[in-house]
Amino acid sequence: MRAFVVVWLWIVALALPGAALAERVLVRVSISSQTMDVYHEGRHLFTWDVSTAKPGSVTPTGTYAPEFLSANHRSRRYNNAPMPWAIFYDGNYAIHGTDQIKRLGKPASHGCVRLDPSNAEILFKMVKAEGMENMSVVIFE
Repeated sequence: MRAFVVVWLWIVALALPGAALAERVLVRVSISSQTMDVYHEGRHLFTWDVSTAKPGSVTPTGTYAPEFLSANHRSRRYNNAPMPWAIFYDGNYAIHGTDQIKRLGKPASHGCVRLDPSNAEILFKMVKAEGMENMSVVIFE
């Protein structure tokens, strides 16, 4: 299935002018497996454990583009909680580092996608180097 998706993305990239740039950095988050796959120019680089929404909260599914980056963000909604290496993609939703590393691999957030801070830094710097306009975030069940 993964090979099919990569091939499909390359077909779309060839058919649509500019589409190849949008897939330079592709992040796929699986809510059911609590993992993130990171691709660069169609090549799989990483699979990382994440935490998405805990019961009673929602991590929205869909395809998103980053809206802004914040290396040292703190949550105004949740008691100034640290959100290092934040990549905001849907209003208040972001991919970011967490200090609750032991909870990765299990639902634990208020809706954001949490990562180990070292992985969040890698992704943040990759997106910064490639440009936000060249990243897609896909979140699915």
